[in-house]
Amino acid sequence: MPGRKFPYPKSIYAVEDALRVCLEDRPDAIVLDFFAGSGTTAHAVMRLNRQDGGQRQCISVTNNEVGADEQAQLCADNLRPGDPNWEQWGICDYITKPRIKAAITGQTPEGEPIKGDYRFTDEFPMAEGFEENAEFFTLTYETPVAVSHNRAFARIAPLLWMRAGNEGRRIEALPVAGWDVADTYGLLTELDAAGPFADAVAKAEKVRVAYIVTDDERRFQAIVRQLPDTVEPVRLYESYLTNFRFAMGR
Repeated sequence: MPGRKFPYPKSIYAVEDALRVCLEDRPDAIVLDFFAGSGTTAHAVMRLNRQDGGQRQCISVTNNEVGADEQAQLCADNLRPGDPNWEQWGICDYITKPRIKAAITGQTPEGEPIKGDYRFTDEFPMAEGFEENAEFFTLTYETPVAVSHNRAFARIAPLLWMRAGNEGRRIEALPVAGWDVADTYGLLTELDAAGPFADAVAKAEKVRVAYIVTDDERRFQAIVRQLPDTVEPVRLYESYLTNFRFAMGR
């Protein structure tokens, strides 16, 4: 990405080799990178998937801090963190996102084909890109009161989707009918609609989690008994810690 510099770039090939040691026999693994930096780990996961047809996922987490030199200049310009003209120079918006997009599309942020070829294990033009997709989310703080009263659903919707496996359609808003079933999870907000909700969940082949919004434990358990044993029931919004714990494979 011409003109975009990252102070501590890592070799994609070295990261790819390191990941291969652990993931060669795990084509459906989920890689969590809490210090994503320039996005090298996500890029390396893409290369592994291309080589063996895997469907590995990478969850990349980073802040959006600016470099020391940029920070001094931005402060001199009377800008502060949170200002759009400040945030655009942060590592996430300026480096991580554009790098991941460029790797997938094979194009620079300016829309030009990337020059050069990948090397070593799998050699092909970088401009070919990858058969991957990416979602970008901004982490916010939502008060427990707003969440428990369903006033912040749009903010937490990605968490429900991620907890269910990051696949398929995402339920973005509270369902008008009182329930909805996506590819890998269902959401019930009106307990009186538990019957059709349970029927829809039973018919769906890939549903893993059923989110049920209620503060009544007895009604929650009654609905759980209507669900298939293969579906994990989760009561919203019991607590942040239990609702959004990523316990895959439990």
